[in-house]
Amino acid sequence: MSSSTIRPFLLADALVSGATGALLVIAAPMLESWLGLPAALLRYAGIILLPFAMVVGWLGSQAAPPRAAVKAIVATNFAWVAASILLLVAGDVNPTTLGIAFVLFQAAVVLVLGELQVMGLRKTARIA
Repeated sequence: MSSSTIRPFLLADALVSGATGALLVIAAPMLESWLGLPAALLRYAGIILLPFAMVVGWLGSQAAPPRAAVKAIVATNFAWVAASILLLVAGDVNPTTLGIAFVLFQAAVVLVLGELQVMGLRKTARIA
């Protein structure tokens, strides 16, 4: 896989995931009151994001990230987007307007990163 095609998208994903994970872990109690989402949910989401960010960052640092690993990252990103939407429609939480905006914004960012990664995979398939 051409590193110039996919690596920037993986590194951006790692940066965004790591920053969001750190914020959620560190500030979960404060965010709970602003977002209307349980602190435990926010903290666990952050705990999940931190190792994910490390793996994605490691893949992004490889000269030629394995296609199968990148596909797994893309699938995980799309699953995260689906879970974010499900969180809002299932009715198990009662987020504030800011909370709804936060969930939708982070899902949109993840969706864009996933789509950029798909585009990178397609481009490298044509090059190969």
